[in-house]
Amino acid sequence: MTTERRFAAFSRTAVPPRVNQIPEGGMCISAFVILEQRGRLHHILLGRVNKEAPWDHLAALDRERAEKLSSGWMLPSSHLLLFESPQEAAQRIMREQLRISGQELSKPFAFAEAYGPNNHWDFHFIFRGERDSVAPTDAWTELRFVDVTTLRKGEIVRAHDDILGYAGEL
Repeated sequence: MTTERRFAAFSRTAVPPRVNQIPEGGMCISAFVILEQRGRLHHILLGRVNKEAPWDHLAALDRERAEKLSSGWMLPSSHLLLFESPQEAAQRIMREQLRISGQELSKPFAFAEAYGPNNHWDFHFIFRGERDSVAPTDAWTELRFVDVTTLRKGEIVRAHDDILGYAGEL
């Protein structure tokens, strides 16, 4: 007997053939870097997007979305590049968005969720680290450690409060 189930294994060369489509609502695979200020519980590095920076290149944010997000706090993060590993994405985020190299990060915590009427899937890889300080970069109009427990709903944009929740910060 052959099963009629269609497993979520995506391959062009698998035998028997497997699904080669994505959910109707799309699928995003993203990496997030949560840097906590050394010795200060819940003080997490957050930034305000500089809408003039090349966010389409840094994190797949078009100009309109970057403009919309520029008023709130956001974690350093990005969609993965095609065929990029989550670890490579985290290092790219550190290098391109924060101008930091050699930062030790945890192995990723992975979370997934599906939502919306069209069944959009999000896969999140969350990396953690500690630092004493950071220098400003041109990707952000403001970049600093913020006590995330003091922020009101809506001050953290792009549902990054959910990411902080998955990581146990909220």
